[in-house]
Amino acid sequence: MAKASDSQMIELQSLRDFVLEVMSSMDFWSEVSLTKLTEIQLGVLKKNATQRHGVTRWKRGVTKPSRPEQVDVIDLHPRLLSNEWSAYAAWVLHHEFVHALGYTAHDSTFRTLEQMWPSQEAGNMGKIFTEMLRKEKATWLWFCQTCKKEYPRQKPGKGRYLCRVCRTVLKDIPNNPSQ
Repeated sequence: MAKASDSQMIELQSLRDFVLEVMSSMDFWSEVSLTKLTEIQLGVLKKNATQRHGVTRWKRGVTKPSRPEQVDVIDLHPRLLSNEWSAYAAWVLHHEFVHALGYTAHDSTFRTLEQMWPSQEAGNMGKIFTEMLRKEKATWLWFCQTCKKEYPRQKPGKGRYLCRVCRTVLKDIPNNPSQ
């Protein structure tokens, strides 16, 4: 877990206000449960995280998490705190708030509550966000010359791997995103 800067904290507070306003318009949530969400500390994940976009961290010793009072902090990926990813950031915070309200398993009930978020497009941005993060961090791209799919990686494949889509041998291309 990383420490959020002052500007990140302002963004997180604004995001929280927006998400809670949207959630309050949903018939399912009570005002009491949403008010408790305002007391949860918000933070950021380490900027080099590529798989996690948000996480609800429970207080030490909590064996059956079920209430917002038991949440230590909700961390979001710092790259979500930008205009480009604001719609997805709101969806991720909503997802984490559903966890904080006691729905810890990703079961059918959880997915139903998650789908109450008004923008389904935002919920579909996760794969794109992950690919962007992985591609930025990658030293190499394993490239398929047949279907043009790219696989970001830290090491060269040296011709040992096949494309998952068309089974063609992948070519190594150095990835230099900063140049």
